Amino acid sequence: MIRLAILKQMNNTILFIGGYTEMLTPTFGGHSEGIYTLSFNENTGALSLLHITKTRNPGYLVISDCKQFLYTFTEVVREKNPVVKAYRIESNFSLTYLNELAIEGSLPCHISYKNNAVFLACYGSGSVSRFLVDVNGRLLKETHHFTHKGSSVNKERQEMAHAHQVLFHPKKKELYVADLGIDAIKTYNIDNGFLSIKEKDIITKKGFGPRHIVFSENGKLGYCIGELTGEIAILKEEKEKYIPIKYVQSLPKHFSETPSASALRIHPNQQFLYAANRTLDAITIFSILVDDLVLLDYQFTNGKTLREFHILPSGKWLIACLQDSDETVVYQIKNDGTLIEKNRTTLVKSGVCIAFL
Repeated sequence: MIRLAILKQMNNTILFIGGYTEMLTPTFGGHSEGIYTLSFNENTGALSLLHITKTRNPGYLVISDCKQFLYTFTEVVREKNPVVKAYRIESNFSLTYLNELAIEGSLPCHISYKNNAVFLACYGSGSVSRFLVDVNGRLLKETHHFTHKGSSVNKERQEMAHAHQVLFHPKKKELYVADLGIDAIKTYNIDNGFLSIKEKDIITKKGFGPRHIVFSENGKLGYCIGELTGEIAILKEEKEKYIPIKYVQSLPKHFSETPSASALRIHPNQQFLYAANRTLDAITIFSILVDDLVLLDYQFTNGKTLREFHILPSGKWLIACLQDSDETVVYQIKNDGTLIEKNRTTLVKSGVCIAFL
């Protein structure tokens, strides 16, 4: 995109933030208008609202490799007919609706894109799906569908499988699916179709509740945050399979509320790891030391329900979404990995996910 190149020359970045437009339960949801297109000034940390695309509960967003299309879903239960949606990103960065397909599942919660296909995790049904897309960005059909089976020790949250994230390995043709309900990270081969590789599944300790994973750039190490404990499992590759070698707590020792970890990101320089917790409403910052983590700081957001954050590709800024206080907070990342708040805005309502163009 010519206009995108010009914006980057001016040190501006385009981002999209999705938010809940309705309540999923009496205590969980929001009042967003849909997907917000914003321009971020990397010189000042200022956010400017460009467009709003009205759509129902866009709980996560992904952009195609060619930067021309955006995909999302309606995060609703099976009875309310969830769908996966395709949009074209126009030259002014507004979104034009292309098409949608029904999702065979309940409460889709995460989406990824790879090799002209969209992959979905559904929390409510514990399932994973793959949808093909054509050269014009339109969704074609669902080609694969897997439903996880099992449960674990937390009877309220782990009564069944709850797939929570679909993540591609940075070097291998493999897809990893964090499943909160069965204390496992399921592994799939995407080299030739879409096949389960049960012998490579990663088993975490009981009650951990895997939510999100990140890999180091070279793929030798992985990190998984447990929503139910707030711990981070350090995953090390041994004989072509990842093994949890250590669990590091991201919550302070004095913390007495129910853990509710929400997001995990690794800095582009591979030196720092950041973890979000909703009941703490803080970002925990770690230094990565070989195959260990060293606590650096807690950055409290002074808002409510830290659902998501993302680090700009430049590595200089971190943007956080506070779902229940309608705030988007911009932090500058210092050389030592710690954060300084530079901007706070209420442009976005009930923000829960961020995608950079």
